[in-house]
Amino acid sequence: MNTQEAYMKRCLQLAAKGMGNVAPNPMVGCVIVYQDKIIGEGYHQKYGEAHAEVNAINAVEDKELLKNATLYVNLEPCAHYGKTPPCADLIIEHKIHYVIIGSIDTNSLVAGKGIEKLAKAGIDVKIGVLEKECKELNKRFFTFYDKKRPYITLKWAQTKNGFIDNKRTEDTIGKALQITNLESKKLVHKWRSEEQAIMVGTNTALLDNPQLTVREVNGKNPLRITIDKWLRIPKSYHLFDKSTPTLVFTAVDTPSVNNLEFVKIDFDNDVIMQISNELYKRNIQSLIVEGGELLLKSFIESNCWDEARVFISDITIGRGVNAPILNGNPVSKENIKDDKLWIYYKE
Repeated sequence: MNTQEAYMKRCLQLAAKGMGNVAPNPMVGCVIVYQDKIIGEGYHQKYGEAHAEVNAINAVEDKELLKNATLYVNLEPCAHYGKTPPCADLIIEHKIHYVIIGSIDTNSLVAGKGIEKLAKAGIDVKIGVLEKECKELNKRFFTFYDKKRPYITLKWAQTKNGFIDNKRTEDTIGKALQITNLESKKLVHKWRSEEQAIMVGTNTALLDNPQLTVREVNGKNPLRITIDKWLRIPKSYHLFDKSTPTLVFTAVDTPSVNNLEFVKIDFDNDVIMQISNELYKRNIQSLIVEGGELLLKSFIESNCWDEARVFISDITIGRGVNAPILNGNPVSKENIKDDKLWIYYKE
């Protein structure tokens, strides 16, 4: 790894600290180097607050050094006014002479405009250092702007012999089969805190009465989403407790109330596409789907997913609900005590 890559790697380490707190903004880290020494660094910490470049520049004690310094940032500096002023303008104001960028911002509000503004000011700009890693970190952000939908992660747990649940009846409502261990459960709650939205289908909501919160870890609850075509989920269930914002896709005209919104869609047409489009309009950049067999298969059959996280435990059951099947091989495998975690990316 060369020197430029080492500094860009530091940008990525800083940027990742914003996971779960900056969406729908991207995760960005910035490092400022003078004579092979870091004199300032920062990252975008919370949506609506100062961007990485601002925090890094503010961290430099002697601002006179900036005009002979190099600024590293994993994503192109913004050139437009949003919640904060353009970072490109701040870089120009301090006459930083060299800027090294990991990847171009594909948001149409930026999309090369930041680089163009820097270049016109006489700043030497280099693009593409650790570009693959930079894009991977902000895969949710890039998917949202490139594909006009959220980055969609499918998650489920299955037994050693391929079942995601028992065959349940009305007598077993609220008694979901506990497949994974407590460490895996905590990891799932951490994942929830890192995404903007979480979704289950009607059957899962009816059978499990899930809370869909991050109660096992410290973090922000995602937007809860479910499908309830004919409003069969009892109003006494957790999803309707108004404790956290919840979205219900239904075929019935229903008034919304605080923290509980009903969206009418056409169930005779592509439901997954309608949901994806609605979330895109709402600026939701990431969705984790924890639904049951039918909902997971719907996303897979619609080819509307990006990543799948599959837990496989050591337990077996005699009969149950079959786990979804994915084509291709997992890109990674790891053990979480006695559970296995396999990660897939859509080919």
